[in-house]
Amino acid sequence: MDGQPIERGQRLSRAAAQRLSLYLRCVAGWPTDGDKMVPSRRIADAVGVSDAQVRRDLAALGHLGQRGIGYDAKELAAAIRTALGIDRGWRAVLVGAGNLGRALLKYQGFRAQGFDIVALFDCDAAKVGQEVAGLKVEAASTIAARVTELNAELGVLTVPAEAAHAVAAALTEAGVRGILNFAPVVLKLPKQVRLVTVDLAIQLEQLAFRVQHGDDDDE
Repeated sequence: MDGQPIERGQRLSRAAAQRLSLYLRCVAGWPTDGDKMVPSRRIADAVGVSDAQVRRDLAALGHLGQRGIGYDAKELAAAIRTALGIDRGWRAVLVGAGNLGRALLKYQGFRAQGFDIVALFDCDAAKVGQEVAGLKVEAASTIAARVTELNAELGVLTVPAEAAHAVAAALTEAGVRGILNFAPVVLKLPKQVRLVTVDLAIQLEQLAFRVQHGDDDDE
């Protein structure tokens, strides 16, 4: 199983990165007792891609696995984490102390995967000073100073659409390297700042389309 390992910072396509995240969920979630070797076919069946696709993706991580036997689960999980850049911790700030923001703060999966939300901000003065999941709500006007002080690299937006552009600009100016946007709005950021948007309404629209038309992910 040949392949040159992906160095930190080396280009990895979004599609490949998404598949690697799915592979990691499978490998990390399977029982560790018994046989520690995981065949590519098992991963392929769990994710819903071809066996060949799994082998191509994993070959890019380096010389992993044994032909006809499979991959060592622990070694494979570590290699995927390195490729995705989550073999170290990430500090993030969250802006928007509404229902969605509060729910995200209470989700333990972020910390388990190495994402530590270290500050919570809101534009509503009435919310400033409240405590949510161990964090006190801070004024959005302090974002610039606090992001620098906390050495945060990521920002999470759970603000209304009308506030998203201004908050994204504040985070960008403060030096965050990536923004996860839950606001139902299209943001345009400087090239050096990465953006991932999660619009739940769009996802439901796409689900409705697939149910209505019974598509099989045809492009």
